[in-house]
Amino acid sequence: MMRILIALILREIATTYGKSAGGYVWALLEPVLGILLLTIVFSMMLAQPALGTNFPLFYATGLLPFTMYNDLQSKVAGSIRYSRPFLAYPSVTYLDAMLARVILNALTHAVVFTIVVVGIFVIYQLPVVVHVGEVAEGMIMIVALSIGVGTLNCYLMTAFPVWERTWGILNRPLFLASGIFFLYDVMPAEAQRLLWYNPVLHCVSQLRKGIYPMYDASFISAEYVFGVSFVLTAMGLLLLVRNHRNLLER
Repeated sequence: MMRILIALILREIATTYGKSAGGYVWALLEPVLGILLLTIVFSMMLAQPALGTNFPLFYATGLLPFTMYNDLQSKVAGSIRYSRPFLAYPSVTYLDAMLARVILNALTHAVVFTIVVVGIFVIYQLPVVVHVGEVAEGMIMIVALSIGVGTLNCYLMTAFPVWERTWGILNRPLFLASGIFFLYDVMPAEAQRLLWYNPVLHCVSQLRKGIYPMYDASFISAEYVFGVSFVLTAMGLLLLVRNHRNLLER
């Protein structure tokens, strides 16, 4: 199994990031440009961000975890279609394909997050008071949720191709509803009651809690996120176990 995973990971590296270092440079440069754009736009409208005093750090701790969730769930959802030629071999399963994509992309996003955040601390000479355990918990929540959403979508998108476009439309509002630009704590009570059920908001806020020790974020429920993740993963795996042979023939 380890040899299969390594082979699939190497294939993923070659196809996603290219055979040179340029692909990984873009993986780092793309979020940096996004953070820079948000910083320029919002710093012209606001005196200071919703948390702390540094605009790049605030938007990095919102945009990067959301990007991690969005990319991971998309990669897991496309596992069967992406690795269909290899799944014809009995020794390679759809679980191998999914696990390989999770490992590589989760590590890539974790490294990008670390480089960007550390770079902001160094460039702006910010006092470093980071709770690594809280940040790690936020990362684990993101990975778990991405696996759950991606596993269920892996079946739905392969069985019903129209679902991919439908999901793209349904998933788009999360960019505005996941606490990237505004904190949950300052939103109106009616909005809070609705947005609390967005698990991505809990993940983003948990990660921010580790970067900003003064941020309480008492509304966060890791149990809720892991519960949703478990249910979605179980549903997705059940559907894949029962139908994966039919899916490979499509």
